[in-house]
Order: sequence, then C-alpha cells, then structure tokens
Amino acid sequence: MTNGSAGDELARFRSSIDNIDAAIIHMLAERFKITERIGEFKAREGLAPADPQRESEQIARLRTLAAEAGLNPTFTEKFLRFVMDEVIRHHSAAQDSSNDNS
Repeated sequence: MTNGSAGDELARFRSSIDNIDAAIIHMLAERFKITERIGEFKAREGLAPADPQRESEQIARLRTLAAEAGLNPTFTEKFLRFVMDEVIRHHSAAQDSSNDNS
C-alpha cells in the first residue's frame, strides 16, 4: 500500500481511468444501438450481415487514427475486430429472426 501524497496521486490516476472506462462503455452502448438498427435494416432489405469491404476500410481508417493518437494500431485492430465480430453476430441473428418471421 502507498502512503501520503503518492497514494493520493494514485487515487487520482485511478479515478481518471474509472471515468474513461465509463465513457468507453457508454460509447460502446451507443455504437451497438446504431448497429442494431443497421442489422434490422439489413435483415429487412435482405442484405448480408457482413460487409468485408466496409470492415477493411474501417480497420485501415482506424489504424491510421490510432497511430496519429499514439495508440498501437495492432491493438486497435484487434479491439475493433472483436467489436465488429460481435456486430456481425447480432446482424446474423437479426437475419435469422427475420427469416423465421417470413
């Protein structure tokens, strides 16, 4: 355990991390609300759940943004791939649900 001002400084750092983590969660929730609407739209219109060209373009764009921000582009790609895979899974489920209702 730390003491005095070192402990206070660590607590401030941790508080900042907690706030950033909360912001990330809220942003992901907003992103998934929008991608849910996209999945419903794709299901209605008979579009494929995945769009490999869009995914490639997004990864390239966000790798560049990551590099500009001083964030490891490879880490960023792994994180985004995880998010995109979850979105595609949701879109596929929307397709399945739409087909069941047809």
